[in-house]
Amino acid sequence: MRHALSLLLLASCSAAAGAQVIGQNGDPGSEAVATISVRSQIVTETVTVKGKDGKPVDGLTAADFTLTEDGVPQKIRFCEHQTLPITAAPLPVRARDDEKVTVYKELNRSQITPEATDTLHYKDRRLMALYFDMSAMGPADQRRALEAATKFIRTEMTPVDLVSILRFSQGSVDVLQDFTADRDRLLSILTTLEVGEHQEWATEASDASASDQGAAFGQDDSEFNIFNTDRQLSALQTASNMLGHLNEKKVLVYFASGLKLNGIDNQAQLHATVDAAIRAGVSFWPIDARGLVAEAPLGNATQGSPGNIGVYSGLAAQAVQADFQQSQDTLYGLAADTGGKALLDTNDLTRGITQAQRSISDYYVLSYYTTNTALDGRFRRIKITVNHPADAKLEYRQGYYAGKEFAKFTEADKERQLEDALMLEDPVTDLTVAMELNYFQLNRAEYFVPYVVKIPGHELALAKRRGADHTLIDFIGEVKDIYGGTTITNVRDHVDIKLTGETEQELARMPIEYGAGITLLPGTYRFKLLARDDETGRIGTYETSFTIPNLNREEQHVPISSVVLSGQRVSLADALYNAMKSKDETKEAAVNPLVSDGMKLIPSVTRVFHRDQPFYVYLQAYEAGPDQPKPMVAYVSLYRDNAVKLQSQASAVSPEASPRLKQVPLHFDLDIQSLETGDYICQVTILDPATGKTSFWRAPVRIEP
Repeated sequence: MRHALSLLLLASCSAAAGAQVIGQNGDPGSEAVATISVRSQIVTETVTVKGKDGKPVDGLTAADFTLTEDGVPQKIRFCEHQTLPITAAPLPVRARDDEKVTVYKELNRSQITPEATDTLHYKDRRLMALYFDMSAMGPADQRRALEAATKFIRTEMTPVDLVSILRFSQGSVDVLQDFTADRDRLLSILTTLEVGEHQEWATEASDASASDQGAAFGQDDSEFNIFNTDRQLSALQTASNMLGHLNEKKVLVYFASGLKLNGIDNQAQLHATVDAAIRAGVSFWPIDARGLVAEAPLGNATQGSPGNIGVYSGLAAQAVQADFQQSQDTLYGLAADTGGKALLDTNDLTRGITQAQRSISDYYVLSYYTTNTALDGRFRRIKITVNHPADAKLEYRQGYYAGKEFAKFTEADKERQLEDALMLEDPVTDLTVAMELNYFQLNRAEYFVPYVVKIPGHELALAKRRGADHTLIDFIGEVKDIYGGTTITNVRDHVDIKLTGETEQELARMPIEYGAGITLLPGTYRFKLLARDDETGRIGTYETSFTIPNLNREEQHVPISSVVLSGQRVSLADALYNAMKSKDETKEAAVNPLVSDGMKLIPSVTRVFHRDQPFYVYLQAYEAGPDQPKPMVAYVSLYRDNAVKLQSQASAVSPEASPRLKQVPLHFDLDIQSLETGDYICQVTILDPATGKTSFWRAPVRIEP
């Protein structure tokens, strides 16, 4: 197994029970002062108890329940019955013309008002949060979502319902209205949500369904914000944490135009969002605001037609349908994993809200202080039984993930704790982590897989404000076979970055990029990597699945490697930190195709480029045809508005002399200074004149000033 490690500071290319008691000795002559530190964790469970006839069972007390956590009996300290009739009569409907609605202002707060742990502020009330993802819905979808919410409040809201309104836009979750039964206030807040506001991006496909013009795919000018789904899922996690301060059952009705996990999105964020919702007692009820869609095979008139060969082979039409289905699959997964239900393919969006409303009926709130106070982030399995009636059916959360505390390590525990964090099913997402993997064929069997991890420098600069003069970053990861589950290889490294003088100022505005490489065989793998700021204890997780194809079996097209887009070529000698020994530098230069003549090509990861920087494209093609190698022809094009805005000269490149593999390295250096800022589709075209085979590669990119 070959490994090559390096780290570079780059210019931006653009996101009670079980308590501990601690004492301290004092001087003999001083007045005795006792310091006591107590740590306890209260866990709240909501339990629905129904009899054999399906009706709620009332009159139960704490003595009627038996609760265990990981098999250990727990003492129930609090038990309260919540009475919520499903068939409560709706509020009276008033004619629009006769209504005199008071105009209320949005709260624009960042938190839901919490309640004390020993009281139920919202007893016998049904809590429903209407969450509008305005930045990801088109104007038509926003209108349908707002009309559905307005209709529900006017005609379906009952006297026991409390509704709050949350909005995600411009990178933050705003509480426009806390939980209230005031229908006039809710209607007034909904009228302040303008159709078309805060629409910051649209989903951009990079497959055969992509159009020539290239739609916007970045939220704003920050390069880390192009990870659309990560931002949406992180916002949902924030909303769940807000609602977690309330002990009652909560439903979050999520209005969105689908939610697709793209190749660059972090799957660890999906797990973290679901885990946060389960821990907070929140169930997601997603509503696809697109309604019932009857779409043309190649898309509607809001986008340009695809311009590749997939139009004639049917791949473009299949990709359009696959993209739509995948965007609904994520909504379905969010609902299924948190106990909710997704409303898909219907124009009656109000029905999705009423389904969420009826999901909360009579239940009991149970609270206990867990005997396991370890903040290890592990899953705690809960089992609840009721003494009578014996045939009662119980519905409750089957367990929860304990809190995580990784900031206060002893030196002896750091290594073990980081390994524990890698094994957690509940990912830690305190740091923003972006990663790109590529593959290049070394011989007929092996592939070199360079990967690059990028972390915003300003997040690491926090260590300086806490009094530290440097930041130590730990990296740990593993690559597993996705089918067999076996660990193929492990990654472990740490780097030390000084935070004094000019370096500190640079770090606050530049990303840190860590690069390494491994050698793998063709197959499908899962890569999980953790990065930890050793000074602050903050951890970021990136998890993704990737496939290394067997290029030896490619018969229809020219076999090619991954395509690397870059805005920088950096000397290894100029690196801020270099983890390689001198002998390893020679090995990397011989194995890593991104290293040439002592210079290393740095993948952009986020595919955001500045006009005053170069635009590098690198890939390898592999010739398996005649015995006498012949040149291959390739060129790069940038498309926008159904036209070619920039195109390189066609290059004819001959394979390198190699006894193992006929590799054709393809380098391109484009001058993008004359291009307008915005979004483009980058296409690489490769032609093998000897066999007549071709290959096309396409991906969205963004050009910044």
